[in-house]
Amino acid sequence: MQAKLLIVDDEPIERQAMQAILQKAFPDIEIKQAKNGKIAIDIVDDWKPDIVFMDILMPGMTGLEAISKIKEKHEDDIQFVMVTAFETFEYARQAIKLGVKDYLLKPSKASDIADALGKILERLKQREQWGHPMLHDQQSIQKALALVETDVVTQLLFDHVHEVHIDMLMEMLEIQPSDEKFVMVVIVPESTELNYSAIKEKLRSAGGFWMGAMYGRQLPIIVFRDEGVSFRSQAVALANQVLEIAREKGDKGWFIGFGNVCHSLEEIRQSYQESLIATMDAAYRNSYRFYADVPKLAHGSGAHSLKQEERKFFDWIRLGEWERVEQVSTSLVERYEGLGTEVLIAQQRMQELLWVTSRIMEEIGIESDVPYFTVQPKDYRMLKKEAAQLMALLKNAYLMHGNRLEADKIHQIRQFIMDHSHEDISLEALAKQVDLSPIYISKMFKEKLGINYIDFLTQCRIEKTKKLLADPELSLKEITFEVGYHDPNYFSKVFKKMCGISPTDYRKSIVGSRE
Repeated sequence: MQAKLLIVDDEPIERQAMQAILQKAFPDIEIKQAKNGKIAIDIVDDWKPDIVFMDILMPGMTGLEAISKIKEKHEDDIQFVMVTAFETFEYARQAIKLGVKDYLLKPSKASDIADALGKILERLKQREQWGHPMLHDQQSIQKALALVETDVVTQLLFDHVHEVHIDMLMEMLEIQPSDEKFVMVVIVPESTELNYSAIKEKLRSAGGFWMGAMYGRQLPIIVFRDEGVSFRSQAVALANQVLEIAREKGDKGWFIGFGNVCHSLEEIRQSYQESLIATMDAAYRNSYRFYADVPKLAHGSGAHSLKQEERKFFDWIRLGEWERVEQVSTSLVERYEGLGTEVLIAQQRMQELLWVTSRIMEEIGIESDVPYFTVQPKDYRMLKKEAAQLMALLKNAYLMHGNRLEADKIHQIRQFIMDHSHEDISLEALAKQVDLSPIYISKMFKEKLGINYIDFLTQCRIEKTKKLLADPELSLKEITFEVGYHDPNYFSKVFKKMCGISPTDYRKSIVGSRE
């Protein structure tokens, strides 16, 4: 195949040098030049090149604007390489949205320029063999963004946020957060195989959202408020969209809980916890319920105290702080007794507490049957005894699970991160390696090693970076990709934050110490 290549650059010397390099490496390729974006568009329309090497900063129309206009007419028929002297994440992010997967930094080595073209020619060869591999590329991009999305949700809901990384993860997602947001949790029966794409397709018309991964039988979704309708109207519409999937499949037992609206991402965990509480009674008259509709204690001081404990209770279960969990259980019964609550109502509230405890354990990969009261207590003395025994069953399931897994799994996770630190490692990837839930991995990792998994990953990358900086033949760009980052500017920020010095200054300090 004789490919056609267009080089677009406002500097004649740059165009000539690049053509000479590429013509030498690939004698059969046909090459033309354009000195600006407008001329490039006209040449593309008439000549229809297979590949375009596009400079970004040019007078008049920028390279990104030219690419956008070309793609309006020619869709995915042309392979683009972004050429720029500026290593900024913003340029890369815009280019990715336009489908550009390759870029060159000025000045580039002749070998880098030839390699970039060689990769594209190989893709074009595959296109002839497979039909249209760009479809595969787009699917890969969508899959990668879906992983980013679930990672963001996991970090926000379960407090695993790493301040260096969360902003970049969120920037890569097309939907940016609105001022108000809330969490909905979809609970499905054990036998149900969830179709993520079907749910996403249903929800897409109802507004912006980020969907998390499946934890146990629950699917958490962060929803961004639509200011054009009321909170309840938007939530009910979402519930109906999701439940329609269950009806189409003939499934029963789906239930949805909604947390309250919050105004910052820091508060989103509270909305998630509220959404879980809203799902406690799956026999509710509707197949969904709002946290605001869950009955609360009527007495002011008792209600406030319980609200405070709700916020901590979830974390105590995840962290295995069973003395505190059992203390909440005991004090709750005593509070109901002091308030003169009927024993039957107090028993129902305690059953809900046991249900929530079991659900949180499901999150972190610990399966256990929900312990139910087998008899109706006649008095509070009997209720206290029964409640303590049932909570002890859940505690034992937690401890047995931990004793079996933690020592061996921690070693596996740590070694996997060290061996693959140059790759894109998400909680989901780690979970698949050791067959544990992402939340349990993060909790266990921090508890046993005293550090978040993503901090440990960053440390591995930084240590590798320090060794590579000792080699003066390697450029910062080469090191960036070698250790697992995709943007040199972002990589430099991470290095400086972790080491207190830029990669360039660190390299100078090494060279200075050897002289």
